[in-house]
Amino acid sequence: MRQADTLVLEQTLPRERLDRHLAGLLPGVSRANIQRLIIGGRIKVDGSLVKPTHAPRAGEVVTIIWPAARAAEAQAQDIPLEVLFEDADLIVLNKPPDIVVHPSAGHEDGTLVNALLHHCRGGLSGIGGVERPGIVHRLDLGTSGCLVVAKNDRTHVALTEKFQERTVEKIYQALVCGTVAAASGEIRVPIARHKSNRQRMAVVAGGRSSWTSYRRLEPLQGATFVEATLHTGRTHQIRVHFHHLGHPIVGDDTYGKSANQKFKAETGVDVPRPMLHARKLAFRHPRNGRFCEFNAPLPPDFRTVLDALRDQGPETGD
Repeated sequence: MRQADTLVLEQTLPRERLDRHLAGLLPGVSRANIQRLIIGGRIKVDGSLVKPTHAPRAGEVVTIIWPAARAAEAQAQDIPLEVLFEDADLIVLNKPPDIVVHPSAGHEDGTLVNALLHHCRGGLSGIGGVERPGIVHRLDLGTSGCLVVAKNDRTHVALTEKFQERTVEKIYQALVCGTVAAASGEIRVPIARHKSNRQRMAVVAGGRSSWTSYRRLEPLQGATFVEATLHTGRTHQIRVHFHHLGHPIVGDDTYGKSANQKFKAETGVDVPRPMLHARKLAFRHPRNGRFCEFNAPLPPDFRTVLDALRDQGPETGD
């Protein structure tokens, strides 16, 4: 049996369910897994068994007894990894853009998890379940850059809390369509699932709050090179935010097909994927409190597109 972790609820939420609330507090754990833990008696409130529908109350102490990790269904595969840092508790990778983080429909193998199972010889946190061992956060297929993975449950919980408390610095670089006029700015809008396309996110009244700040790095022909800081971590946040701003990510047809058609017509530059890169990740180490900062260089395909746009010169306007 694993060690127990505890957390104290900060809010009374009479219309909320405990399973949904804990899924929000522990982004690395799915709601379905939380429901199974509650039903199995591994999550208690003030020492008592509860139902997944229990309404959270401020001051309640939630105890979570993590089950021993089962053998992962994903198979270890010898896939090269670019390791930026590794110790007994965590590993930080520079994720390539052409690999998905964990197995899913259509991506049953060849994932980052398959590579991690081989590299770490099974030494990963079991909290994420058999399909997502060690995964605290993720980057989309097509997004490159810094990704931290937990090797044990204590580190997984601690890192999840840091992401939840917004004490992890997350800086991205991106190419966006068109000319961004402002030298810097902030985007604060509510995000939720798109009402008609459940594979997409959208700015929706009543959605979860989201916050991105950005600064313009370089104006280019048909595009702008920008840097964005994530203060929250919603699904597809940067992609949705810049689409909302009127400057979708170059190469992102999901959130900017017409803008990218215009970009292609103006520049003639072929783009292999969304030009979005997690450049920097910084946080205090969960075990020793040491400040850690990791930087991932732009991948070759991103540099190729950037150089092609620079060769055409900056946007000159009408």
